[in-house]
Amino acid sequence: MSTTDSVFPKGFLWGGATAANQCEGAWDVDGKGLSVADCTTYKPHVDKKDYAALHGITSEQIAEAEESADTHMYPKRHGIDFYHRYKEDIELFAEMGFKTLRVSIQWTRLFPTGTEAEPLQSGIDFYRDLFRTLREHDIEPLVTLHHYEMPLYLANHYDGWGKREVIDFFLRFCEVCFREFGEYVTYWLTFNEIDSVFRHPWTTIGVCTDRYAPEKREELIYQCVHNQFVASALATKMLHEMVPGAQMGCMVTRTLTYPENCNPKNMLLAQKTNRDNYFYSDVQVLGEYPAHVLKYWERAGIHVEFGQGDEAILKQYPVDFVSFSYYMSMVDSIDAEQREKVGGNLATGVKNPYLPVSDWGWQVDPDGLTYALIDMQDRYHKPLFIVENGLGAYDTVNEDGTIDDDYRIDYFREHIKAIGAAIEEGVDVMGYTPWGCIDLVSMSTCQMSKRYGFVYVDLDDDGNGTYARSRKKSFYWYKKVIETNGADLA
Repeated sequence: MSTTDSVFPKGFLWGGATAANQCEGAWDVDGKGLSVADCTTYKPHVDKKDYAALHGITSEQIAEAEESADTHMYPKRHGIDFYHRYKEDIELFAEMGFKTLRVSIQWTRLFPTGTEAEPLQSGIDFYRDLFRTLREHDIEPLVTLHHYEMPLYLANHYDGWGKREVIDFFLRFCEVCFREFGEYVTYWLTFNEIDSVFRHPWTTIGVCTDRYAPEKREELIYQCVHNQFVASALATKMLHEMVPGAQMGCMVTRTLTYPENCNPKNMLLAQKTNRDNYFYSDVQVLGEYPAHVLKYWERAGIHVEFGQGDEAILKQYPVDFVSFSYYMSMVDSIDAEQREKVGGNLATGVKNPYLPVSDWGWQVDPDGLTYALIDMQDRYHKPLFIVENGLGAYDTVNEDGTIDDDYRIDYFREHIKAIGAAIEEGVDVMGYTPWGCIDLVSMSTCQMSKRYGFVYVDLDDDGNGTYARSRKKSFYWYKKVIETNGADLA
């Protein structure tokens, strides 16, 4: 099939997605400071449905992490050594034909504590060369400013994002990024999966919940996310002023939820869950808080401190496009306690009998991606960008070194078809960057054995391996997909 047979628009941004804290490594190199991700421990044996155990952290564990130089217990500290191997990896991405690569900038590589007046030149030099190298290979950088990489110092001394001063610290970081990297970067994202503040507050907003009275935690988390909303709007304003033509997007988890059946009570339950999910993009796209959130605060006695002019800031500086992750769908039921449960991507729900599950128990639902795209287009009337989607699975290396990951090809084939179906319905989709296009340390359990990539990295869960890269079968398949602009999925 030729590219002329494709439903995907010309210039569609095919590529892949990574996060600095999961791939860069070099956690103590060139002056980098500790981030919240550097405190994340290896948890391979934790029940995948026990999200408190997977993503919670205690003050004692934070103190232990600060004193430790270990990289086995804290695998994100070594990552896949992208910091030293990025040129080799970019060569592989270019061979696949990537049009874009999603990366993030570690705040602590520029400002070790987040409070410094001037950035580290070593950090500027690293990211400048990373973005320059991407451009030399005709790959558009898609850059996340805050991807679970908050400076540990701010988490310890400013209630994470709870203090208003953190907005100013973040904007200082943004100003350096736009000034130093703006010539290379057109597309930016503010906060990765900003909606995850309640699912895992430590990685998202730097809040260790045991430091606060239980009755104050919810209010603090809402205060943190409000401060992030304001920071997002002001960063968007700054970007437009400093880098004319550049675009800023928000990034949310699309946790699409179905009702178990047509019982009106189940319909209402699923509607509430979906509205709660949309809250975070509503504020950044529509520029105001939904009435149902303000009503909830009133009922619950939650007070969120607004700075003077915050409402106007949110309204005046919305994002230019909406990006999101999509891995699975969920089901709500008023009889949930009597139903079998499944989980995935930090959420739980009732098992959907019509869907298969992955090795990690995540429900696989390509049609849900079509549904989500159409629903978001109708709601926001802005370009959409799928910046995470993928299958975490165990890979087996054959004796000849090849990896036959047909299960991954099948997964992506069906999801790309789903994107095409939405485009045929008039949805404006900018691009598609599958998550973990190269194997990296998993976000939750910090395993390497949970692999997403088209590129295999010789590294095991214990940190043993050569770090050598090799191409999986899916590498060649995705290369063909990009070559034909999504026309040939065979």
